[in-house]
Amino acid sequence: MRSTPVIIIGAGAAGLMCALSAAQRGREVLLIDHANKPGKKILMSGGGRCNFTNMYTEPANFLSQNPHFCKSALARYTQWDFIALVGKHGVPYHEKKLGQLFCDNKSSDILGLLLAECEEAGVELRMDTSVQSIEKTDSGYRLTTSLGVIACQSLVIATGGLSIPTLGATGFGYQVARQFGHSVLPTRAGLVPFTITDQLKDLCTELSGTSVDCLVSCNDEAFRENILFTHRGLSGPAILQISSFWQPGDTVQINLLPDHDALGWLQQQQAERPNAELKTLLGEIFTKKMANLLAERWFVSKPMKQYNPAELAEVAIKLAAWQLVPAGTEGYRTAEVTLGGVDTREVSSKTMESLKSPGLYFVGEVLDVSGHLGGFNFQWAWASGYAAAQFV
Repeated sequence: MRSTPVIIIGAGAAGLMCALSAAQRGREVLLIDHANKPGKKILMSGGGRCNFTNMYTEPANFLSQNPHFCKSALARYTQWDFIALVGKHGVPYHEKKLGQLFCDNKSSDILGLLLAECEEAGVELRMDTSVQSIEKTDSGYRLTTSLGVIACQSLVIATGGLSIPTLGATGFGYQVARQFGHSVLPTRAGLVPFTITDQLKDLCTELSGTSVDCLVSCNDEAFRENILFTHRGLSGPAILQISSFWQPGDTVQINLLPDHDALGWLQQQQAERPNAELKTLLGEIFTKKMANLLAERWFVSKPMKQYNPAELAEVAIKLAAWQLVPAGTEGYRTAEVTLGGVDTREVSSKTMESLKSPGLYFVGEVLDVSGHLGGFNFQWAWASGYAAAQFV
């Protein structure tokens, strides 16, 4: 039987960071994954350019039943630490907006630097490796794998959540957590598009591909970003953000005129341009197609002077507080993250070690910590992976 001090299961962002950081401490590390290639989610992220961190990362950008848990790790491995690593490897990058940092070229630049660091530090990486069983021993853990039986002192679970199963996502990490006495909080898809099935579906279909800057709110949370109409419903950054706070049956409110006081703007237009039609004015803010469709579906478009105060107020409410109840979300198939997961109240926030089973660690998305859209989930992967690596 082979023995190695540290085994990390999962060669994604958190697993790679944990492996290279532990190996740099002089620990012998075996990193295994059931997939055929490491870092598949890194490669497809950010439209192939990898939004690898956010300059404005802070604990408020994360959702968890235990909101204080993420603070320690985020403070010890910051966005600036990862930016320095990117700089060390000469990877060119840029800020897209709102502190979101993307590669100038392609996501493989980030995966490449992580693999280079792993190789330099002496990490043994084995892909196409399945784990059949895990047992606790007096000195650590014994794994039965497709490589044979392997013993270790420290075992790190970095297997991610359930999002994007086509990239190999499974519930393996949750099974391991439950096996060793951990609670797993209910999981659901986060940062995911909404599906619409009622009469609004026709509008969404006709406007498919149209993007609009909006303020989207639900359950006392609000995000100002673009929404994108699709054949299935609504997507775009603002929708993905709010989806993490939405529950089935909840109403989502969309302000299509976030830069205007809608009623004040309409009254001003009525006073200054009484002969202009409503759809003409809307066409100066939205695309002509969208303006025409809204005017057809939502209002009777006529010259501004023909609207009485009550009608104008009704138009303003529709534009500034469009209310809809999504049928659902597109689910894990397209979700960027999994909400919920291993209950962090049973894990050390300093070391990421299980409080139930010594020598067992959890990092990354498998934990009940999910970031907003914009590079925050990668920063959690880097920070939690690094935190565990200091103690394995």
